[in-house]
Formats: sequence, structure tokens, C-alpha cells
Amino acid sequence: MYSPNFYRRCQCKGPLTDKEGNPVLNDDGSPKIGDIGLTCPKLGRKGHGTWYFALELERGGNGKRRRPKRGGFPTKDKAEEAAKKLYEEASRGTDVLSNETMADHLRHWIESKKKLARTTRHGYQEHIDNYLLPHLGHIKRRDLRVRHLDAMYNAIERENAERILHHLRVEELTQARDAAHQAWVRAAGKKEERRRTRRAYLDANAALREGRRGLRKVTSAATMHRINDTLSSAITWGMKREDAFSRNWARLVELPAVTRPKPLVWTPERVEHWKRTGEKPGPVMVWTPEQTGAFLDFVRDDWLYDLWHSFIFLGPRRGEMCALPVHEVNLADLWLRISAQIVEVAYRLYGEAPKADSVRTLNLSEESAEVLGQGRVRREKAREEWSAIAAWVESDRFFTHENGEPLHPDWVSRRFKRLVELSGLPPVRLHDLRHISASLSLLQGNDIKVVQERLGHSSRQITSDTYTSVLPELARREAESMTSVIPRSVSYDVLRPLALPQKLFSDGMAVVYADGTRNRDGVWTVSAKARHDGRSLGKIKTAAASQENATLAVIQWVRDHCKEAGLRILSADKITAHIPELGKERQLARFVIDGESEMGLESVARVLFEASEEGQRRSEEGA
Repeated sequence: MYSPNFYRRCQCKGPLTDKEGNPVLNDDGSPKIGDIGLTCPKLGRKGHGTWYFALELERGGNGKRRRPKRGGFPTKDKAEEAAKKLYEEASRGTDVLSNETMADHLRHWIESKKKLARTTRHGYQEHIDNYLLPHLGHIKRRDLRVRHLDAMYNAIERENAERILHHLRVEELTQARDAAHQAWVRAAGKKEERRRTRRAYLDANAALREGRRGLRKVTSAATMHRINDTLSSAITWGMKREDAFSRNWARLVELPAVTRPKPLVWTPERVEHWKRTGEKPGPVMVWTPEQTGAFLDFVRDDWLYDLWHSFIFLGPRRGEMCALPVHEVNLADLWLRISAQIVEVAYRLYGEAPKADSVRTLNLSEESAEVLGQGRVRREKAREEWSAIAAWVESDRFFTHENGEPLHPDWVSRRFKRLVELSGLPPVRLHDLRHISASLSLLQGNDIKVVQERLGHSSRQITSDTYTSVLPELARREAESMTSVIPRSVSYDVLRPLALPQKLFSDGMAVVYADGTRNRDGVWTVSAKARHDGRSLGKIKTAAASQENATLAVIQWVRDHCKEAGLRILSADKITAHIPELGKERQLARFVIDGESEMGLESVARVLFEASEEGQRRSEEGA
């Protein structure tokens, strides 16, 4: 039953009295002075003291009385509002009498999470130790509100400002140290100047070491969101297990927006900008197929060539490859199974089973199997050599160092970074090879579901949002498909009628090519030939706005001729290629024509141009 008791008290001091009203004395007989609270004679004055309330709740399971008290309200109305809210929280089952602090609650929560992955637990513990405990640990969990969380994130942003200034100071000291070192090197041979410049360099280096003390990373907006997720998980656990909170206050916090970095392709323009300025256009960069091939050619003789090849064509994680057991690779049947991973926490390695969605079997191409087989042969040869001097380390890993030691994931990343620097290619991270692998698979027309399962993701959405950057070839194909899906009628003028001599028909069939050139005014001149270097069998011109429309004009021209001549088009391959340079001839199409049967309406309807791999191959050969 809701029946709060409201009263007012102050912090005034005065002589104390007992319950009977008799004065309380010290040992020496003097009146004892203390907080007179409810008995202060000034409480009748307006504005003196603050309001309190007490609620009588249902007794606990042991019959113990439960009577929460709250105070410090400036008016009775505020006290009544707080009393009603507290009663509602108690009615929902919240323990409003608990004195547990947020520090105790967070420790209990993290200790109860028995099934957390090691890296996840390490991340949670860092959030608790570095952020939640310093800012929220002293607050009683029953008193936690959104304002406390806002104050924490405001403090983090103030710390960020100080850390940015610290980083700038360190950068200035670094530049001063480098300049002092260069001056020292240039002073070679001059004893007095060399002694002076060396002392300046040592002083600058000591200043840099001192300036780096206490240097900490700036807490990004993404990290703030992860901190908030950690707190939200702890509050949700408390609501489910102990009714510790009336609401999940972490879900009511407004944080800076986080934009997921969009993978960008190293186009020629971006490569030129990087060479000129040394700046990457974005944090996540992806090589083109040509750049990827150049890297593979560069590392062909590297000890871990088969590892780099697998990263590109299979798209695994580095921890999965470092933990790949020998018995999970079957080159005869062309598969390997991802069943283990190595995680790194503070540079210490731990073996763990991957998540359920990440345990998967990857099918190998014949090339991948051959490359992995060559790597296995290299390691078997190294095993014999190192065993001869009793230095071989048996690790049961498919990929190892030259002496058999297992690979450390961080070492693999550093090794890859160094190889990229030596190759002269624009920089990408090791993890970006998963973007490249997904993009190359999509470029070949594979379904997103196939890519998802190969990468070991739980949903298509994760694969689509995270690992599928758009290569220029994909963008071009998409743009072409938008225009080619709608049939168009394109007018043309016949410069020389098409004539197909009977000698062209070998075994009743003839192959005809259509080659076109484009002038400055956008007018296309198209010739039909039996061979690319042969004489023209007919010629048209059309003011087509694009190569696609020029090809459509060729369709109409050849179709009209075959219809009049009673011929049938057996196949027609559209050549998808770049628009040719002005005045340069480019193959547009290839026809196979049957000269022995008449062409019906059904055959005419089948004269549609579809992109084919054969046509693309011939286009590339002709380019």
C-alpha cells in the first residue's frame, strides 16, 4: 500500500535531547552538541531545511522490515514525485534498498559471464577498468541515471582534447629529434660541430622520451559505442537476474555518430595522389585485380607465398590460418576445413574454437591446391634440414616459420606490411585482403550467399555491409546492365549494303564480325567483315550516343539483311569492352549465320545480344 511519510529536516547543530526530552550530556557534564535535524526550531520558517520521505514496503522473505528513505528535496512536491517514482520501481521488483555500487555490480557481471570468448572478455575488462570504474564505480547502482553516463562521456571527450594536444607535442618533439639527427649526420668529419650536434641530438631524444610518458590513444566515437554496449549488457543482466535497475539507462544515451569506413579501390587517380602526398584516401583500401596479381608475382619466391595466395583467394582470418592444422587440409579432394583459430591478447597467444558460423569447409581450386602443395613440399624439405641439427619445432600447423615454429598473427600482419612496402604497391592492410577476396568473387558473378559462407559470417547483411567493396569493373558492369536491359530501336544509314558471298558459308555456316570506329561528333561507322583484317562486306553509320546503341544498330542491320535473304542467325555474341579511342577500330559483335534454312519469326526473336565470357575474352584479346 502506497502511504509515504513526508517530513522536513535541516543540518543545524545544537544541544541534543533524548526521547523524553532530557538533554544529552558529555562525560564532563557539558551539553552534547550535534545534528538536531527534526527538532530544529527554525523548521517552521519558509525555505529552511529540505524535504524527506519514508516508504513502508512489503516485508522481506525473512520478515524483516523494508523502509527506504530519501531526502534533500527543495519542496514537498519534489519529494512526492520522487516517492511515487520509487514506489513504482519497487512495485516492478527493483531492489531499492540495495547499497551495492556500480563497481561491485560490474565485477559480479563479468565474473558471471562464463561463456565469453577470450578476446571479448578482454575487451569488456578494458572498458570496465579504464572507463566504467573510474567514472561510475562509486555510484550506487540504485541511483544510476542517464546524467551520470552523460557526465562520463563528457569527461572522456575532455580527456580526448588533452590527449590530442599531447600527441601534437610528441609529433613536434619527434620532428625536432629527426632534424637534430640529420644535423649530426651532416657534421661528419668536423669534430667540434659533430660534438655539438651529437649533444643536441641526445638532448632532443631525451626530450622525446620524456614527452612520450603517459601518452594514451584518443578514445574514438566507435570505442564510446562499444563502452556503452558493455555497460548496457551489464545493466540488462542485472535487470534479468536481480531486478537491479528499473530501466536500461545506457540505451538512453546520445553518443557521437559512427560512420563505418567505406572500402575504396586504388584507382589510378588515387594511386597518383598517394605517390605525390603519401596520404591514403581512406582507412580501408582495396587493390584492383591487376594490383593483386602484381603483388602475387612479387611474393612468388617468399617462404609464405601459399599463405598470401590463400588470403587472397579464400578470404580467411589471420588467426584461422595461423591455427590451421595439417590434418584439416586435403589437397587430393580440394578442400580445407577451418576448425580452430589463434587469438592474441596483449601479444599472448591462445587457441580457441571459432564461432559456430566460422567453422566451415573451403573448397580449393586446382591452382590453390597446387600452391598449397608446393608450400607443403618446402616445409617438408625444411623439416629434414632442421631436424638434422635437432632444431625443428613440431607444431602440427600447416603454415609455419622455416624452423617449424607456429606463426604469430601480429607477426604475419607486420610481414605482409613489409612486403607491400617492398613491392611499391599502394598500401593495404592484411585484413583488407578479405575485402579483395569478396570483391573478386563478386566480380566473377558469384552469389553473395556463397561469399558469406566462405568468409564465415552469420548473415548476408554482414558480408554485404562490411566486406564487399565495389571494383571499377563491377560498377561498369552494373552501369552497362542498366542501359542494356531495355530494348531500343536505333536508326542507321547504309553506306554499302551487306553482301555475304556463298564462299563464306563453310558447312552451311558463316562467321561475321562487326567492327566500329567513332569520330569526334559521336558518329559510329560500322563494317561487317569475315575477318578483322579482311575487306568490308558492308558498312553503315549511326549517330549512336554510346557503344551500346551502336551495337544495337548492328543488331538491326544484320537482322534486317538476314530476314530479307532468308538466313537464320544461330548465335550472336555482344562484345563488352571500353569505348574505343577516336578513330580506333573496336570489335562490337560476332555472328554465326546459317545459310541453309529460312529465318522464321521465332528465330528473329532470338536475336538478342547477351554478354558472354567468350565475347569478353575476345574483347580483351582484341584490346
